[in-house]
Amino acid sequence: MSQDEKAVVREYFNTTGFERWQRIYGEAQVNRVQLAIRRGHQRTLTAILGGLGSVKGLTICDAGCGVGSLSVPLARGGATVFATDISEQMVEEAARRWQQEGAPGDLTFRVQELETLAGSFNIVVCVDVLIHYPLPQAEVMLTHLSQLAKDRLLFTFAPQTPLLSLLKRVGNFFPGAAKATRAYQHPEAQLRELLVRLGWRVDSCTAINEQFYFARLLDCSRQSR
Repeated sequence: MSQDEKAVVREYFNTTGFERWQRIYGEAQVNRVQLAIRRGHQRTLTAILGGLGSVKGLTICDAGCGVGSLSVPLARGGATVFATDISEQMVEEAARRWQQEGAPGDLTFRVQELETLAGSFNIVVCVDVLIHYPLPQAEVMLTHLSQLAKDRLLFTFAPQTPLLSLLKRVGNFFPGAAKATRAYQHPEAQLRELLVRLGWRVDSCTAINEQFYFARLLDCSRQSR
């Protein structure tokens, strides 16, 4: 991935982006657009947690953990969780929220670029990360995450559709004229083709549409050999 592109994302989520998304992912009063994004994000987390079921005894990597909205409930459910984010501010906030809840379960936070992650996990989850990167870089990320996941791979992306492309062009897709990162949409068919080449089967595709939050959640498992 372009170091310049990663630097922009890192800088954004350590400054103005952190302030914005900390509010969205929290309980503070927000505007109508941010409230819709909060609801969409929460629907995504609910879908993931519901789809995973019992995680007790499993190892899970939360790649791009943000403020820990998914990491903490996974650890509370008995999983051993390794949570990372490119933003130091996000990781510090995630660790603070975890401690505030009594530090439940086995949870490790680390500031780390996604492409440098190593290890082997039963499940790898990547939520609302790929949207910040163009398709070639997103495919590199998925390829690397695939190498870390033994059993399941779950991730979200913004689908590339005529309607959403139009909304984006008129400025109604994502909030904030002063945002410092681009919002990339990805063609679902191309991502599915990549997953097949990497040895995955898409078990489910969940559409989460919440006014200003449009995402697809793909839940994948290893193809039988």
